[in-house]
Amino acid sequence: MEVTRRNYKDSLNTVYSAIEEADFLAIDGEFSGISDGPNVSALTNGLDTPEERYTKLKKHSMDFLLFQFGLCTFKYDQTKSKYIIKPFNFYVFPKPFNRTSPDIKFICQSSSIDFLASQGFDFNKVFCNGIPYLNQEEEAQLREQTEERRNQHANGVGTPSYISPSSKGPAHVPEEHKDFINRVIEKVEALFTNSEKTLDLEPCTGFQRKLIYQTLNWKGFTWKPLKQKSKVDDEERKRREQQKLEREQEELNDAVGFSRVIHAISKSGKLVVGHNMLLDVMHTIHQFYCPLPEMGVGLFFFFFFLMFQEMITNTSLAELEKQLKEGPFKSPQVETAEGFHSYDTAQEQLHEAGYDAYITGLCFVSMANYLGSFLTPPKAYISARSKLVEPFFNKDHVLYVTFPKEWKTSDLYQLFSAFGKTLSCLISLLSL
Repeated sequence: MEVTRRNYKDSLNTVYSAIEEADFLAIDGEFSGISDGPNVSALTNGLDTPEERYTKLKKHSMDFLLFQFGLCTFKYDQTKSKYIIKPFNFYVFPKPFNRTSPDIKFICQSSSIDFLASQGFDFNKVFCNGIPYLNQEEEAQLREQTEERRNQHANGVGTPSYISPSSKGPAHVPEEHKDFINRVIEKVEALFTNSEKTLDLEPCTGFQRKLIYQTLNWKGFTWKPLKQKSKVDDEERKRREQQKLEREQEELNDAVGFSRVIHAISKSGKLVVGHNMLLDVMHTIHQFYCPLPEMGVGLFFFFFFLMFQEMITNTSLAELEKQLKEGPFKSPQVETAEGFHSYDTAQEQLHEAGYDAYITGLCFVSMANYLGSFLTPPKAYISARSKLVEPFFNKDHVLYVTFPKEWKTSDLYQLFSAFGKTLSCLISLLSL
């Protein structure tokens, strides 16, 4: 399902339902760039500690924009012996909510943009119809501002734009408003010569009220904000206030936008699967949740790597999917839920985030099911929460090696070559 700003609100309940019923989720992201210095492969290396790799990526990659987020939910149907999938492709863009909202600056990497364009990526859907978002801090500030304005209105306090207590000269009154302002001033001055305690003024616009306040202030009157006499009864006024409150709440939720999907994923506690997903997770937290901490240690994610050594020779997503169709692995049986776009792996749509998330989920199922072949008797289906898979959750397998200082990286690779190719970042599992 393709989701943009145009159909986001109508699709949100469908997204929530898919997340809630899923056995596990697969994600993927597309970015405006990868690294503002050297490319990622040159920026990091296999000898970095997790903290070193995290720090490098945080420094050189977070000014780019994650503008397409792929989510594919997988739910196993026991009666059909297959997974029912629901793929989503979200286009996201940080459109400002109002003049006081954050105006996000981001950079693009020409090679990344050129590559995505060559894959048929539709940038118009991002920039014209991308779903807006706010992180938790931005959302809290916006809600606080809205609540403050609401309290000021309830207490009869005008906004600063209507008050000019420090005016030292006469207010400039446009010609078309002079008669109205003069009538008001005459009524106010006359108030001091009679016994009346109150004064009812004819209805006026916000701009006219501003002119009244400024003119009275210049003439030396001590004043409080004027209230127009309302002919609407209390019940009708309460109904309108409730409608206004609901509109404000809806506008706030619209501003939070895509972050609501991330909140739902986090709240669900479901297993989240990704391919080489460190950047995906870092961008997701940075854009939609909260600022990244200085160090990776203490974040709610760590990574574990399934290692099949000699069985898999290429860990790119396309090649990984092909190899996991062949023995000793088996392709999982899947069915696309009604109303969702059905992907065909024979016609690759790589680098569309929803498709990549779908392929990632297929790879995980194939690998998890392979673990079932070691059981007695063997099992063809292994749950995402099986005890066979669970020991690998949130683990980062690291070899600590000491070696002579004159050794080079190539010497280390040669030393471990006899044990097969270790597939770091083959499939990463994240439990939010």
